[in-house]
Amino acid sequence: MASTSRNEKKVSGANNYIPESIVFPILSKLPVKSLKRFSCVSKSWTHLFENPVFINMFRKNLVSKSHSLYNDDDDDVYFVLHQYVHSFRWDFYVLCGDKFEYKLKMDLPSSFHIRVIRILGSAMNGVFCIYDCDNHTMAALWNPATEEVKVIPPGSAEFQGQFTTEIVLHGFGYDHVTDDYKLIQHVSYITFNESSDDIHGLFWEIYSLKSNSWKKFNFDIPVRDWITGSDVYLNGECHWWGKVNNESYLVSFNLCKEAFLITPSPIENVQDGDVDLVVLYGHVAMISNRNKTSFQISILGEFGVKESWIKLFDVEPLFGIEQPIGTVMKGKIFFRKKDGELAYIDLITGLIQEIGIEGGKSWCQMVIYKKNLRRFGAINM
Repeated sequence: MASTSRNEKKVSGANNYIPESIVFPILSKLPVKSLKRFSCVSKSWTHLFENPVFINMFRKNLVSKSHSLYNDDDDDVYFVLHQYVHSFRWDFYVLCGDKFEYKLKMDLPSSFHIRVIRILGSAMNGVFCIYDCDNHTMAALWNPATEEVKVIPPGSAEFQGQFTTEIVLHGFGYDHVTDDYKLIQHVSYITFNESSDDIHGLFWEIYSLKSNSWKKFNFDIPVRDWITGSDVYLNGECHWWGKVNNESYLVSFNLCKEAFLITPSPIENVQDGDVDLVVLYGHVAMISNRNKTSFQISILGEFGVKESWIKLFDVEPLFGIEQPIGTVMKGKIFFRKKDGELAYIDLITGLIQEIGIEGGKSWCQMVIYKKNLRRFGAINM
């Protein structure tokens, strides 16, 4: 039997000693959920993600085996830039080219009568959910390939003079079990008093495209704490940041089961602008940028388990970078710079590439869009 070099570190487990050169390649291929559970085998295994050799090996395996929803060489996949131009003007562009250096303007349907436009979540199966970010009372589904627009009917919220009605859209996604597109929103009624504001009549609603109707339910789910960069969709679930007793949580709502789960944030007292949610390598990921010059990127290994947040990347310094605006394939993250220009960083190589395109006057977002010729009418069949 070959002897172990004196200079090679060993990983201990019970009374056995296993060289790192043997155990690291094996453990680095496991999902985060399994790694966290195996940490009880050995004390040294609890600190695997603090070892730069292991974390680098784990990252490479994660990238190599991750299956993107779309392929880079798919001719029907595009990157859509949505940007604020000036008062009540919001433009959509398709970005093309190997370095995303070309942009083609998308014409919004003439039937859109939304003042402050934003995309809710991401483009699901070629369908955008466009809503009025000013008050969330108007939303529509839009398929650019078929040029279809489906205006979402109002829910059961009441609008009366004695109170103010607040509607907040939380998520849009696809229910693969019932072949249906769904939206989830929260409704509350606020009465303004001299001493304090009275919030009452809280409830949630889910919209189904198949039935073209809303369903009311009274779950006690943490509401969305802020709007920008706080919601994503992945594998039938909508995710957003919420708070319970001033503690920050990732809220995950399953559109198929119509049930939710909360995961504590690894960062205390999360505020608007501190973190952004993205989908990275098939995981819900969090980009933390509190000091605005460096970014820490963590993925969630198991929903509901705070300890399964794993910091994968620590990127610094990034001078002149203002905020992340979305992810694309193969670990590239788009940022808006302080001068308004767009750039992306390749997490594998660490290289930053400017693309020579402005990101709008003050705000923009980036989503992946795959062309889909299926019409809305086919959903109801």
